[in-house]
Amino acid sequence: MSSLFQTYTLNNGVEIKNRLVVAPMTHFGANEDGTLGKQERTFISNRAVDMGMFITAATLVAKNGKTFVGQPEALDDSHLDSLRETAKVLQAQGTKAILQIHHGGVNAQANLTDGQGLVGASDHTESGAKAATADEVVGLIQAYTNAAELAIRAGFDGVEIHGANGYLIQQFFSGEFNRRTDEWGGSLEKRLRFPLAIVDSVVTLKEKYAKPEFIVGYRFSPEEPGENGLTMADTFALIDALVEKPLQYLHVSLHEFDKKVRRGADTNLTRMQLIHERINGKLPLIGVGGLLSGEQIRAAFQTGWAEFIGLGKAVMVNPNIATLLKENLDNEIATELDPTRADQYGMPDILWGLCQQGGAWLPPVKGQEWKPLDI
Repeated sequence: MSSLFQTYTLNNGVEIKNRLVVAPMTHFGANEDGTLGKQERTFISNRAVDMGMFITAATLVAKNGKTFVGQPEALDDSHLDSLRETAKVLQAQGTKAILQIHHGGVNAQANLTDGQGLVGASDHTESGAKAATADEVVGLIQAYTNAAELAIRAGFDGVEIHGANGYLIQQFFSGEFNRRTDEWGGSLEKRLRFPLAIVDSVVTLKEKYAKPEFIVGYRFSPEEPGENGLTMADTFALIDALVEKPLQYLHVSLHEFDKKVRRGADTNLTRMQLIHERINGKLPLIGVGGLLSGEQIRAAFQTGWAEFIGLGKAVMVNPNIATLLKENLDNEIATELDPTRADQYGMPDILWGLCQQGGAWLPPVKGQEWKPLDI
């Protein structure tokens, strides 16, 4: 029962004290200027105890990629003090603080971008986004690198490159979104260029700062809907490229830990199993997916399909879930929110309001039917 609390040493020599990770969650709690808000500070201030790593909410790298009200930002030196405070709040609880760096691409919200036009891999009718020019592509790569530099200067333990959930990096990788005919699109090899260029640029920055202990991870979604959407075969190609890079971990984004493959591989097997087998021990994998109870969390880890278990909804419902697991108090772990106990959770107002309404991407709410997203 204590296996979740074994240490793990990453390939850069950094020891992670256990196998539990706070998965990145959208808090809607930053100030309007992207700095750490009072409500977001409250949310993160007691959820990192006994966690191995804490990955922050998706943090913006360029203004034209802003996707959420209350999204934190890492754009320039005006955000440095806020980033320092975020890192310190997390590290004071004994965890490794990882800044997730993000751009929404065609999913950015035009009313949040200070008048800057939306960009994506290709023109996108629904959002009005335009295909990024060659110069803009280079600028976007630099924006991720600049955010990583701010993370280093702010004292974060690492960054996670957000290549999942249909946002900008995935849009370049996906044949459903990327219809370019230049060096950044077309063949699978060319669609891989943008995510790999960001990885290379961030790693080069890390070397410039002589920070071998700085952790660099990459998050991805394994499949997409749509005729030209990503398949497991595409994801295998991405994994094969990523494991050759000097990354410290990979992180899969799933709504269900044991969801089976849709296409591009054996549909009788789970995505988690096949992804882990494809990585073949070259990097540790963070696995996630609707794990709410102690029994579910421990069973997921016992599959051997992931070196780390990421928790999101469970952390929203139980700020102290890692401690409960450590002390074998699984019977005290709640698996649904009580809408009458706002004081118990310390969530930003927007997030709490959304939770009360209920939704597949949010925790179950007492008295409401809940089903995970079927993707």
